[in-house]
Amino acid sequence: MEGGGLPQLPDTVLLEVFLKLEHQDVLAAGTTCRQWYGVSRDEFLWKDLFYRYYNVNRSVPRHPAAVSWLGEFQRLYDTIPCVEVETLKEHRDQVLHVSFSHNGYLFGSCSKDCFVKVWSNDLEISVLHSANMRPYNWSYTQFSQFNAEDTLLLVSGVYIGPHSSSSGEIAVFSLDDFTLLSRVRNKPYDVFGCWLNETHLISGNLHWIGNMTSCSVLWLNKAYQDIESENINVVKRLFQLQNLNASTIRTVMVADCSRHNTPDLLLGSEEQPSDSSPQVFDLGSDSEDEVCTRAKHRSESPGEVMVSSQDGEQRDGNVFSDGEQPLMDEKQIEARVAKLFLQAKTKPADMSLLSEQQTNPDKKYLIFTTGSLTYTPHQIGSYQLPRRALGHQYGFWWCDGIKQILPQHMTTSGPVLGEERSSNEFFDALDYTIDVHGHIIGMGLSPDHRYLYVNSRAWPKGCIISDPMNPPPIAEEIDIHVFDLKTMREITQTLRAHTAYTPNDECFFIFLDVSRDYVASGAEDRHGYIWDRHYNICLAKLQHDDVVNSVAFSPVDQEMLITASDDCTLKVWRSPRVLRIVSSKPNRKKLSFFWLSKK
Repeated sequence: MEGGGLPQLPDTVLLEVFLKLEHQDVLAAGTTCRQWYGVSRDEFLWKDLFYRYYNVNRSVPRHPAAVSWLGEFQRLYDTIPCVEVETLKEHRDQVLHVSFSHNGYLFGSCSKDCFVKVWSNDLEISVLHSANMRPYNWSYTQFSQFNAEDTLLLVSGVYIGPHSSSSGEIAVFSLDDFTLLSRVRNKPYDVFGCWLNETHLISGNLHWIGNMTSCSVLWLNKAYQDIESENINVVKRLFQLQNLNASTIRTVMVADCSRHNTPDLLLGSEEQPSDSSPQVFDLGSDSEDEVCTRAKHRSESPGEVMVSSQDGEQRDGNVFSDGEQPLMDEKQIEARVAKLFLQAKTKPADMSLLSEQQTNPDKKYLIFTTGSLTYTPHQIGSYQLPRRALGHQYGFWWCDGIKQILPQHMTTSGPVLGEERSSNEFFDALDYTIDVHGHIIGMGLSPDHRYLYVNSRAWPKGCIISDPMNPPPIAEEIDIHVFDLKTMREITQTLRAHTAYTPNDECFFIFLDVSRDYVASGAEDRHGYIWDRHYNICLAKLQHDDVVNSVAFSPVDQEMLITASDDCTLKVWRSPRVLRIVSSKPNRKKLSFFWLSKK
C-alpha cells in the first residue's frame, strides 16, 4: 500500500509490463509514482530497450565510457546533430567541400563557383572572407585544410593551363589578413594536397612515361618564402613512385600517431603479429579458399597483367610468350615491361628502419590512394613520419600501402631533388599496401588518428581484371571500411546505408568525417548519414536537394555538423540537446556554441 491507496504491484510484475512498452511509454509511466519511477530506471529494462530500439547486435557490449544503459540510450537519442538549424546560400554553384579549423572557430568551403569562403562559426554564422580564384585561371575550388596552428589555410583547386589543359594548384592564405602567400602546382588535381606540419605542405606531380605507365612525385613545399632567406629552397622532392596500368597517386593525407596508445575510442584490442615482411590486406575475400583461388589467377605484385585465353582460362602475361600462350597486345606488353623496369630500378625498403619505427609512438603516416590493377583507385598507401625527425613513410593505394620517410625528407633544406640516388634506385618502394577490392571514393581519420575510415564501392566478388582501362562495374552501395593504423588491420564490420549511382569512369570523391563517437559521410542519394562508431549503426539521414559531397564535424563539439551539397548550399545541423539549451536561455544572442560545448 502507498499512502492508503491501492495495493502495489510487485516490482517483478511491473518490470515484465515495462518490457512490453516503448521507451517513451516507460518514461511516461515513471512519472506515476515513486515505485514506478524506480522500476522505469532499471538497468536490465534499458539494456533490453536499447538493443531493441537501435537494432544493435546483442553481442556488442556497452560503450566503454557509458555509465548506464539509460544514459547510453539518451546519448544516441539526444546528442546526434540531426536537426537542421541554418541553410547557408552564399555560394552560387555546387559546394564541393567543407572543413573546420582545429579550434572550431572557423570553417572553410569550396565550390564550383571558384570561390573559397572562410566562415565565422557562432550562433550567427557569417562570412569572414571570400576569395575568387578565377583570376588565377582556376576552374573551381575543391578542397581546403587549416594548418595545426590555425594560422594558414590550404586551398586546392583545378587550374586551367595552356590549350585548355587542366591540372591542379594549391594556394596558401594567411588567416591573419587573408593574404595569398603562395601558389603550388599540383598534378593530378585530385591529389588535393595536405599539411605535413605548421609551415610545410605536400603536393604532387605526374610524368607520363608511356601510354599506361607514369611516375608520381610527391613534393614538400614551404608555405611561404621568408624575405631574409630568399636563397634557401622552398621546395624539395620527397618520393618518386612508378604507376602501372594507368593508375596515379591521389588524395594524400597525414596521420599523427602520437595518440595511438591512448585513443578516444578503442575499436579493437587484438595486436597484429610483428613481421618484417610487407603485409597485404585483401578486403574482397570472405575466406582463405577465395584468396587462394584468386592468387592463382593474378600476380602478387602490382601491375601483373592477366591474359584471357579463348577457353576462358586466365594465365599470367609473359612478354616472351611462345607455344600455345596467346600473344599480348600493346597495353599488356607495356605493363609487363614497366613491371620489370620497376623491379630493377626501385630502391628497396629498409625493413630494419620500419621495424624500429613501429615501436616509436612519435611517428606520422603519409597516406594516399593509388592502384595497381586498373586506373581507378582501389588501394591505399602510407609513409611513416616520426614526430621528432618526421621520418617514416606509409603509402596507401586504392589498396593500402606504407613507405618510410627519413629525417632529411622533412625539410626543404638540402638539394631540391632530395638525397642522391644510384641508377638502380630511381623509384621508391612502398612498405605496405592495402587492397580494398573496390573503387575508393573517400577517406577520413578519427580525431586521434588511430583509425582510417574509407568510403568504397565494391567490385563483384572474384572478379579478375584483364584490361586496366576497363575496370569492373562497381556497386551502388557505399561501404565504409575501418583500418587500425597501429596494427594495420581492418576492424569492425562494414558500415552501410548510403548509396551512389555514377559509373566507375565518372564517380567522384565523397568526403567523410569522423568525431570521437560518430562518423558521417555524404552520398549521391541526396542525404548525409551519421553512424555510431562503437555500435556500427546508422543514426540519422540528413536531407538535401542534391548530392551531398562533404561533411564536417566541429572538432570541439561533435553535436555540430555541416554538410555541403550540389544544391549550392551548406547546411548546419545541431543536436536536440543543444537546441533545448539554447532555447531555454533568455539572452540567446550572447551565447556561444563554444560555451555550449562545455556543458
